[in-house]
Amino acid sequence: MTQPVLIIGAGPVGLTLAMELARYGVPLRIVDKAAARTDKSKALVVWSRTLELLDPGPGANRFIDAGFKVTAVNMISREKTIGRADMGSINSPYPFALMLPQSTTERLLEERLGELGVKVERGVEVTALSFAENTVDAVLGRADGAQETVSTQWLAGCDGAHSFVRHSVGAGFAGETLASDWILADVHMTGYPSVDSEASVYWHNEGAFVIFPISPGRYRILADQPPSGAEHPPAPSLEQVQSVMNQRGPSGMRAYDPIWLAGFRINGRKVAKYRWNRAFLLGDAAHVHSPAGGQGMNTGMQDAFNLAWKLAMVVRGSATEQLLDSYSIERSEVGDLVLKNAGRLTAIGTLRNPVLQNVRNVVGHALLGLTPVQHAVANNMSEVSIGYPHSPLNGPALAPGGPKPGERFAPIDGQKPVGSGDAPRFTLMADTTPATSDLVAKFSRVLDPDIRAPVSPGGLWLIRPDGYVACSTAEPRGIAGYLGSLGITG
Repeated sequence: MTQPVLIIGAGPVGLTLAMELARYGVPLRIVDKAAARTDKSKALVVWSRTLELLDPGPGANRFIDAGFKVTAVNMISREKTIGRADMGSINSPYPFALMLPQSTTERLLEERLGELGVKVERGVEVTALSFAENTVDAVLGRADGAQETVSTQWLAGCDGAHSFVRHSVGAGFAGETLASDWILADVHMTGYPSVDSEASVYWHNEGAFVIFPISPGRYRILADQPPSGAEHPPAPSLEQVQSVMNQRGPSGMRAYDPIWLAGFRINGRKVAKYRWNRAFLLGDAAHVHSPAGGQGMNTGMQDAFNLAWKLAMVVRGSATEQLLDSYSIERSEVGDLVLKNAGRLTAIGTLRNPVLQNVRNVVGHALLGLTPVQHAVANNMSEVSIGYPHSPLNGPALAPGGPKPGERFAPIDGQKPVGSGDAPRFTLMADTTPATSDLVAKFSRVLDPDIRAPVSPGGLWLIRPDGYVACSTAEPRGIAGYLGSLGITG
């Protein structure tokens, strides 16, 4: 046996999983067939919820310091603002969209992983997998032709849309490829009519046109195009990008000095389940969808945060394997939701029928003029609205008021982030009494020693290591009973 966990793929998802497991003291290996990290901007947005989940480990500030804050998204049609999503309404310490090129995100994650004593093994490709009841054997091939066979207790497939792990476990990838080409351009630009801290989505008669600021003077452009008929959509020229800008955007903008030009097609696909005995699928290996909303990388990283604390508890011997069954149930439901929402946004932005375009604009203007709708849009985009209402981990809701089991527990200013530390621990919110102190002492391996003030007087709330409510009760024995029902021991 080499290491309890083998992670295949060292993009943002694999690095996040490795970073969290290493923080919890779980021995692991992480390999990637690429010789080096990506140097492309690729996935650009780090949303509020992801920053919250980064806080207990590396801290969100190292990412924020390297990025650029966008505070609003404007929806525009025919030079008229249809609606606006103001990120300032988000109930989070991070009420903004952080623009951070994926190359930088990966660098920061890998640096943190190195601080924890783990090195990514690059230029290493998995060429074969065999599965037994209690182990997975993997054949690792290196660029010089050398091969190594390793055995692991748990395998994590973070190896992208063409996942070797997914193919090896026989998971279907149901969905479709949209019949349109898209262009992506990271360029320098002058003449952007909005402030650099705001993104713009233009609903044009000829299709969608999106501008995301990356940093002052640098922008990402996205636009759909008619199908080219080519096997792979060609990368646009700078002249083609400028032509689309002239047609669909406001006048006066000029693109120059391109950093990255690419063509792509949108796939909407997802596996039916994320756990296959001792193998797990995360990120693009489990789900791919439209870039509308910018949630692909964030959803994958949150897959990793969800799995990490559960897997760490099992490896460390403080929980039974039944805890791992909740990973697929919780994250598959989120994957379905993100897939549906991204597809809906893409369909709305690419309408071609003039009558439907007018209906979209009128209805959109009416709805997005309502404050509750604006708040809902911002919460959905930032992913703070994500929860697990149907999770098998949801315990009783017996305390009055407060968030319900499965709901996100919003971080409280000035408090240590829930889930901090070198072990996956639940947080107890209750009055400090001999009974609650005894409870924490009994479950010292899985309960944070710091008891925090209750949400409302007389109640007890248990918060999961990833910041979601586990249960609420009226007395300590209810918490003990909940933990015992999940096979979690002191």
